[in-house]
Amino acid sequence: MIVNRKSIYYLRLLSDLILLNAAFFIAAILAQSFDILMDRNRMFILEAALNFAWYFFANATNFYDDFAARLFVFQLVNIAKSIVVQVLISIIFIFTVKEDLFTRNFILYYSLFLFLLVSLRSILLRKIMKKLRQKGINIRKLLIIGTGEVAKNFRKLIKENPDFGYRFAGFLGRDKETNNDILGDYDQLEKTLLSKKIDEVVLALPQQDNALMDEVIKTCNRNAVRTHIIPDYFRFVSQRFHISMIGNFPIITSRTEPLEEVQWRAVKRIFDFIFSLLVVVFILSIFFPIVVLITKITSHGPVLFVQERIGARNKKFRCYKFRTLKADESSGSFFQPVTENDPRITPVGAFLRETNIDELPQFINVLKGEMSVVGPRPYPIPYDNRYGKIFEEIKLRHNVKPGITGWAQVHGLRGDVVDDEENKKLITKRIEYDLWYIENWTFWLDLQIILLTILQTLRGKTRTV
Repeated sequence: MIVNRKSIYYLRLLSDLILLNAAFFIAAILAQSFDILMDRNRMFILEAALNFAWYFFANATNFYDDFAARLFVFQLVNIAKSIVVQVLISIIFIFTVKEDLFTRNFILYYSLFLFLLVSLRSILLRKIMKKLRQKGINIRKLLIIGTGEVAKNFRKLIKENPDFGYRFAGFLGRDKETNNDILGDYDQLEKTLLSKKIDEVVLALPQQDNALMDEVIKTCNRNAVRTHIIPDYFRFVSQRFHISMIGNFPIITSRTEPLEEVQWRAVKRIFDFIFSLLVVVFILSIFFPIVVLITKITSHGPVLFVQERIGARNKKFRCYKFRTLKADESSGSFFQPVTENDPRITPVGAFLRETNIDELPQFINVLKGEMSVVGPRPYPIPYDNRYGKIFEEIKLRHNVKPGITGWAQVHGLRGDVVDDEENKKLITKRIEYDLWYIENWTFWLDLQIILLTILQTLRGKTRTV
């Protein structure tokens, strides 16, 4: 219910298509000349195909559906994804029609100009929309009916996203001690609509009250105020719920997971196998004898640390790592998470952990099909038993294969901290990021996480449990 959401969508789409065609002509003229372009009519077939591809791919990846809701860096990543598709289509077309002039230079210029132009459009439009909202242009006053958790969370969403175009006016409800934003009880609705000049009302009642809901809607209709309803049962569903029809019955699925589909599991598995095989052959094979030699010289005990962990569908598996703790601290059933500057870490182990070299043997787990390159980290069995009391939905992580790196890890949510309360907050946020990944998985997201992990490893800012 973003104000003028459709208008903003069409403005962004139309702007990008105009910029796409501008980038096409600039690239074509720089690559050859305008006269040659006009002589090669088949290039305009490519132009049309690129327009259609941009439209369909942008909608398929929801590029235009979360305006100003994400960090700009994610928009840049989405722009890059769309341009990769544009480049692939251009290469296939040029190869198919055997075009001998508009080749490498054209593709290079086109992708570069398109990336710069669309990125600039994103920056400018965000700034313009922000300025307009700050000046009160096209802002609508919003009243929330209800004072429960759903109502408060929705108020928070509205305040954190001024680009939605709403100014929160207050609550109506009976819990007057909640905060100072409560304007009165439900029976003061009509008076509040008139005195506060309310434009729209959201019903976020903690319990279904059909009589009250009917009265609110009638009052709003009588005063020409648009109403929206947040069903109370939405507290049970995730952000990736799905609505479908079975016969004449509407069914709401509380959460959807892309990897439930066979084709996506196959894509992920094929990539995992190829990527891991390359790592094992060209990287692990080099590091393994070096780590074995240094570990044997500097400390006693086994080189590999093998620990039973929980995998997909709650199946247990033996997870491999290079040992980084003192030998007598690596064994035993007592569970004590490793924290920063932990005295149990060996000098060599500190380097292995900082560079993530200790995780390399897990690519063998990936080849065996027990893990994936990207996914929620596999934790020791006591982890689930201990932190399941903090986050009840922790076992939802087991709906997919665990990974060597993950969405939580590239956001800095790694390891544990000494302070118990801070650790609970860290664990909760980490699991929330894991669940977001499971519900929003795409192949492109996996590539993004792998790239971020490599960059963070090179900078020495990554660490997994």
